[in-house]
Parts: sequence; C-alpha cells; structure tokens
Amino acid sequence: MQFLATIQAFLATLNWRDVLDMAIITLLLYQGMQMVRGTRVLSILSGFAALAALYYLSRTLGLYTLTWLLQHIFSSLFLVLVIIFQKDIRQWLTDMGSRGLWRRQSLNEESVEELVKACVEMAYMRVGALIVLQRAVPLKDMTEREGVKVDARISRRLLLNIFYPKAPLHDGAVVINDWRITSAACILPLAEVHGQNFGTRHRAALGATLESDAVVVVVSEERGEISVALKGELTRNLDATTLRKVLHDAFK
Repeated sequence: MQFLATIQAFLATLNWRDVLDMAIITLLLYQGMQMVRGTRVLSILSGFAALAALYYLSRTLGLYTLTWLLQHIFSSLFLVLVIIFQKDIRQWLTDMGSRGLWRRQSLNEESVEELVKACVEMAYMRVGALIVLQRAVPLKDMTEREGVKVDARISRRLLLNIFYPKAPLHDGAVVINDWRITSAACILPLAEVHGQNFGTRHRAALGATLESDAVVVVVSEERGEISVALKGELTRNLDATTLRKVLHDAFK
C-alpha cells in the first residue's frame, strides 16, 4: 500500500513538461542502444565501466596514486570519448539527420537490374568499377571533386563503357542520384583501414559510406569480385542474387 501511495503521489506531481522530458530521454536512450548494438562501442564502454569500478575500489582502499591517475582520466572523459568515437559520432549524426531532413529515394526495379547485370559482367571480365548510390544525404561535395557531369539513365552498356579500362572516365567513381548517373570520374575520400588488405577502390567505398548514408558497389579487377560498402562495413563476394537483395534492402 505504501508503494502504491508513493506512485500515486509521484504521478500527481507530473505535468506535461515532465512527461515530454521523460519521453525525449527514453527516445534518445533507445536510439543510442540501437546505434551501438553489434558495434565495437559496447566493448569500449565495457572498458570504461571497468575503469569506473577500479576507481571506486581504489578510493575505498585508499590507493591515492591510482585514484589521482583515474581522476585525471575521467576529468578528460568527454574529450577522450570524442576522439575514440569520432567516426561513429559522425555516422550517428548522419543517420539521425538523414531520417528527417532529406528525402529518401525509392527503389527503381529496372535500374537495379541494369546495375546488377553491369556489375556481374564487369566482374566476369575483370573490369574494375566503383559505383556510389545516393540515398538521403546529398553527395554534392563528392560529385564536385573533379567529377564530370553525365546526367543519363542507368544502363548496362553505359556503365560498361564508362569503366572500360581505356575509357577517359574509368578512373574514379560513378555517382547515381534518383536512379540516374549524375557524375563520373569522381574522387572519393579514402578510409584508413588497419589489418585489412584493401585496395584503393575498397578504401574509397568505405570512406564514402563513413561520410554519408550512400551505398557503394565495388567490382575488383584483380579478383573479379563484387562487394558492397554500407555504413563503414564491407560485404564481399556477392553474386547477382545477393547484390540485388542488398540493393532492395537499402532502398526499400
């Protein structure tokens, strides 16, 4: 009974501002949990939790030197978190902004089929390709980095012509917006990849997805392999069916 009385008294003191405040906090916590789920962030936060437990233990036992050291670490905790999670924070902000500030692009079945056929044929012929598909976040800065304006509908023959090794526009990326090829020979930012044997095309694909919500398709001329980069992650060795499914999932 005492517990119920306490709850009733608490509810009686609530007003609309309190409800709004709690709703926003709940939403932010939920979004934060969704963002860090399945990422390295949880492992790093677990390390900070272990440091916090060590700090509490050192204060309890009177370990002054260790306490002093941990106090200085936690005093700069915000700066440390920004440095460690700078790429993740940039990706989170991009994801949050892309959900409401810009128009999402719907799926175009005909264009997807032309793109899939071109990638499969280029992989078979060992022709390298780098194709960036814009979603919600504009890619104007990428298309203006030495890119050549094209503005043509997607077709298998056009993509094969662009990425033909002796063609003048083959060295660089093709950018697709609203299922039209808007630019070719675009220069993408390169991601820093440690412990992975990635070539320039794969590093450029990862770099573009770290700065936007774009989907990037890579065809390797060395291995004849199709890969897709999304949100800083690379999925390799795709066939026509899996590539089609990835594009459907990204634009559905």
